[in-house]
Amino acid sequence: MSEEFSVPVTVRGYETDVQGHLNQAVYLSYGEHARWELLQAAGIRQAALTAAGLGPVVLETTIRYRRELLAGDEVEVTCAFDWREGRTFGVRQTIRKADGTVAAEVLGVGGLLDLKARKLVVNPQDHFRRLATEPGVMGL
Repeated sequence: MSEEFSVPVTVRGYETDVQGHLNQAVYLSYGEHARWELLQAAGIRQAALTAAGLGPVVLETTIRYRRELLAGDEVEVTCAFDWREGRTFGVRQTIRKADGTVAAEVLGVGGLLDLKARKLVVNPQDHFRRLATEPGVMGL
C-alpha cells in the first residue's frame, strides 16, 4: 500500500447540476485528474507511457457519495495505488472538503494496456517502476 498523494480542486459552478450539487460524472474527472497528477509527480508523463507503448486503463470504479459538494467548495482529492500480483491494481481515492469532511470515496481497479497487443501487461507495477523517476510516490 502506498502513501496517499493529494491535489487541491475548487468546485466550479459549471460542474454542478440543477440542485446545485457537483454533478456525479465530475467525481470521476476529479479522480482522473488526481491519478494523472500522481503519475506526473512520480516522473511519468503521458508521452513517456505512449512512447513505451503503454496506457493506463480503468476497469472498474465504485463511488460512495458521503456529503454534497457545492460551487466554490475547496476539496482535496487523494490517490493511492494498491499493488498486487497479476494484471490489475487497486486505486483508493477520497474527495475531502477543506474542513476534513469526506464528500466521496472512490475505489477502482486499473490495469496497464500494451497498446500494440491490446492486452493488459502482467505486473504493471514493474513497468511503472521502470518509467518513474520517483517511484516512491506510487508506493513502488
